[in-house]
Amino acid sequence: MLFNTYCMKSSRLIRNIMKAVRVAQFGGPEVLKVEENVPIPKPQDNQILQCGTYAVKPALPYTPGNDVAGIVENVGKNVTTLKEGDRVFSMRTVTGGYAQFCLTEEQFTQPLDDNLTFEQGAALGVPYYTAYRATVISGENAFGGLEVYLSGKQIVVWSLKVGLACVQLAKNLGLTVLGTAGSKAGMDIVEENGCDFVFNHRSDNYTQQIMDATKGEGPDLIIEMLANVNLDKDLNMIKKKGRIVIVGNRGTIEINPRLTMAKECIVTGIVLMNSTPDDWKEMNASIQTGMQNGWVKPHIGKEYSLNQSSTAHNDVINNTGTQGKLVIKL
Repeated sequence: MLFNTYCMKSSRLIRNIMKAVRVAQFGGPEVLKVEENVPIPKPQDNQILQCGTYAVKPALPYTPGNDVAGIVENVGKNVTTLKEGDRVFSMRTVTGGYAQFCLTEEQFTQPLDDNLTFEQGAALGVPYYTAYRATVISGENAFGGLEVYLSGKQIVVWSLKVGLACVQLAKNLGLTVLGTAGSKAGMDIVEENGCDFVFNHRSDNYTQQIMDATKGEGPDLIIEMLANVNLDKDLNMIKKKGRIVIVGNRGTIEINPRLTMAKECIVTGIVLMNSTPDDWKEMNASIQTGMQNGWVKPHIGKEYSLNQSSTAHNDVINNTGTQGKLVIKL
């Protein structure tokens, strides 16, 4: 999802219905409606009832929302890693996160460290796991092992959201990080999170500024958030033998394949849910360590009530420079 929801309720279930956003027809933000009498779902064997698939259209009506955080209310009989009362976050829901209660699957639900609030937990799952898969797993594969990868490499990170998670992760790894944003406020946030160089990607000469900062060689790795706009620029900037990892895209773009020949670079895409069991194990371990050590610090841009869900969607669609994650707070 583009933004997240969380719930802090910890009381035992004393009712069978809840409030939830329901979508009965496809359309703009106006189709999101709060309903008062939605049945509280019951967890199956490997599922968790928690208080608190982009290109695929769900069956109507449905409740939106994937990234969530809250307290475990109940668990299925086969759940072994979590228990009732645990603080958790999840990056994938079964029944939708815009609700007072939702079901999640055990494999996509992890403990939320006490260092983070529920709001931060709701902004954690997809951005940070995607950042790890794009920056570490893909980067390590590109450069022949983690030790080689960490040796003086430079990374360009476009924009906030997943990009900010990439910045925090890359700095923790010791990489030289070049970040971009589309506003002064956004640039300030990127800089505060440790970027070595920060550029305004709305300025006319920012690509040349990036080349100058890399002494004319270009970055070793580019994490691309909007490939239909930036891929041609990336191909012109990337260092020889470098890698461009596409995390986000909203359309088509025309490029000159000769650029890939001249640079002998790799252009690849990732989707978080294509991760292997070993990937999930590695990502879980790193994110848990990052929470404990303090480098995992989700930045919250704005909070909304459940009744403001359509407003939140409208802000996502029509924003001119998001400054962090948008959170629906119950």
